[in-house]
Amino acid sequence: MQQLEELKTILGTVADLNSAVAVLSWDQETYMPEGGAEARAAQLATLTRLSHETFTSARVGELLAFLEAQDLGDPDGFVASLVRVTRRDYDRATKLPAEFVQEQALAQNAAHHAWIRARAESNFELFRPHLERMFELARRQADLLGYEEHPYDALLDQYEPGARVAEVRRIFADLRDQTLPLVKAIAARGDATDYSVLTRYFNVDRQREFALKVAGALGLQPQFSRLDVSAHPFQTTFDHDDVRITTRFDPHFFPAALFGVWHETGHAMYEHGVDPELARTPLAAGASLGVHESQSRMLENLVCRSRAFWQGYFGEFQAMFPEALERVDLESFYRAINRVEPSLIRVEADEVTYNFHIMLRFELELALLEGSLEVKDLPAAWNAKMQDYLGITPASDAEGVLQDIHWSAGLIGYFPTYSLGNLLSVQLLEAARRALPDLDAHIAAGQFAPLMTWLRENVHRHGRKLLPRQITERATGEALTARYYVDYLWRKFGEIYGVSREPAVSAD
Repeated sequence: MQQLEELKTILGTVADLNSAVAVLSWDQETYMPEGGAEARAAQLATLTRLSHETFTSARVGELLAFLEAQDLGDPDGFVASLVRVTRRDYDRATKLPAEFVQEQALAQNAAHHAWIRARAESNFELFRPHLERMFELARRQADLLGYEEHPYDALLDQYEPGARVAEVRRIFADLRDQTLPLVKAIAARGDATDYSVLTRYFNVDRQREFALKVAGALGLQPQFSRLDVSAHPFQTTFDHDDVRITTRFDPHFFPAALFGVWHETGHAMYEHGVDPELARTPLAAGASLGVHESQSRMLENLVCRSRAFWQGYFGEFQAMFPEALERVDLESFYRAINRVEPSLIRVEADEVTYNFHIMLRFELELALLEGSLEVKDLPAAWNAKMQDYLGITPASDAEGVLQDIHWSAGLIGYFPTYSLGNLLSVQLLEAARRALPDLDAHIAAGQFAPLMTWLRENVHRHGRKLLPRQITERATGEALTARYYVDYLWRKFGEIYGVSREPAVSAD
């Protein structure tokens, strides 16, 4: 069909422009000299504007209208899915003037570089005017996109299609009620485990070697990926066969790099697993950030922090770091890497307390967007919530309000997807276990292909052809629920810390 081919050609051009933006963005995080910031801002703004103008052209609207009037066959097929998803994106994008998109891109680039400096100097005031600008633009964007109940809904919908503030508030309240008793039970129990192993010296080059060996076993191969260093770990994709991940190394805290690499490997394997047929179209990406996060959290925590995993890998890890691990046994090591302790840094938080970091950010975003909190008062509000939720207060802005890259990139409405991904990760793994009864034995043997094959078939290959709820229901047989996640936390950490769950606690 001529109209379909014309639409695909335009969408391919848009995809190429977006990939060029991704390459330049990746480069400024990894290799670009500091002096290139101003020129890079102009380059990114130009490409972003061209991509937006090309996608929102009247011709794309005409082609969509024509194709929507045709019989497109299977609703889950390539053509019907392409038209449906492109229509959703087109309707949203045409509400944003090209001038606004370029203005936002320039502001984001300036904010990003200000954040890097502010974080390095632990000086929030350097970042404050840029963050004020980010939230001003976010409010304008919400108004342009439109919403029925709350401006945050318009922003959240970009990352988690169909999700709403009211739903997230309900889920977070449920998680808080279900997990706070576990946090308190662990705190009351006390802990005599020696955690010094986490802060002993681990050579960075050998950390990298081991992290990449495991990533390779999980499926990440050098012919389609690479690992670099950045201030904040991330994954980006230029093509199905060109995915990049980054991490940061600390010789005196090996979990940051190792689990960071395996987390980003989960993201990378999702992108690599998307059906190649969807390349250079809006379908060639994850269904949502929540689904994406389920893949990274699954590999980082459910697989690579499991006892089965380290039964297979601890001997090799110990041999690579004999001085640090000479008198450490498997069980004490397993307990150490699964330590539950309130911490300042979200990306290093344990599984039990992690969601409290997300709740904090979600609530602050709502307050800033609504105007009930001013940016100048954000550090104090951050510290107060950290004390309220986790009983700790950051000693500096760098380990507090400046620790995340997201706000500098204009990613407002993004954070709730992390907790949604936590819920889905366990629900998907339980479904995989039903299909693969020997899964834990495979993991202990370092054989991850059965799990990755199941994920590719049930999650990865679909890209954006299916909505998050469709992927969840088809892969697991039911809608997203907190039950599996909460049960998992109580089962794993109850066993580690010797605490029992009260019979009255439910997780629906």
